[in-house]
Amino acid sequence: MQFKRILLKLSGESLMGDRHHGIDETRLSEYAEQISEVAQKGVEIGIVIGGGNIFRGLSGASKGFDRVKGDQMGMLATVINSLALSSALNAVGQKNRVFTAVRMEPVGEFYSKWKAIESMQNGEVAIIAGGTGNPFFTTDTASALRGIEIEADAMFKGTRVDGVYTADPEKDPAATKFKTITFDEVYNRGLKVMDLTATTLCKENNLPVVVFDMDRYGNLKKVIEGEDIGTLVHL
Repeated sequence: MQFKRILLKLSGESLMGDRHHGIDETRLSEYAEQISEVAQKGVEIGIVIGGGNIFRGLSGASKGFDRVKGDQMGMLATVINSLALSSALNAVGQKNRVFTAVRMEPVGEFYSKWKAIESMQNGEVAIIAGGTGNPFFTTDTASALRGIEIEADAMFKGTRVDGVYTADPEKDPAATKFKTITFDEVYNRGLKVMDLTATTLCKENNLPVVVFDMDRYGNLKKVIEGEDIGTLVHL
């Protein structure tokens, strides 16, 4: 499977590295190096980052925050992470542009599909921040939406685990990994790959999802080159 254009979903929690919150500079630099290496090979890359290392709207709501305000705080957390990644990409010489789903120039350019595609065609990594711009949607859903909009060949979901398992491998040592799995099977088994809205969006628009371990250095290049290290979720 050859990928001309991908949507890379990065976990906010993974940016913490060994910390309990915030951004680990070493992890951030490793991500930037891996992304730049793939971009230099001619793959067009759009990126959506979560904000869970800074603030998560849903958990904020459980602590008394208004859900809409909490989700807006979460969107801003993704902007902070996106600016950090942009800075790290600049440091390794990789051109990039930050787009935001909510107007906040000059922090980032207001997102549109056509501007993002033009940016990628010009060799820039398009970092799309601010979620969908609406409350009640996760960054998984934002990734699915942006992946479909920018006409990506696939969505690459970089997580802390190396694929989709029958159960949580961190809790169940007997859990086994899927090489491939359908969207319907993910739903029927109740697997927590993405939230249901994101899964449905990907299924209805035939956007395959590759789940892999982004925290192991070099895995992004390997998975894009077709090495069998993650799980392919497909129709």
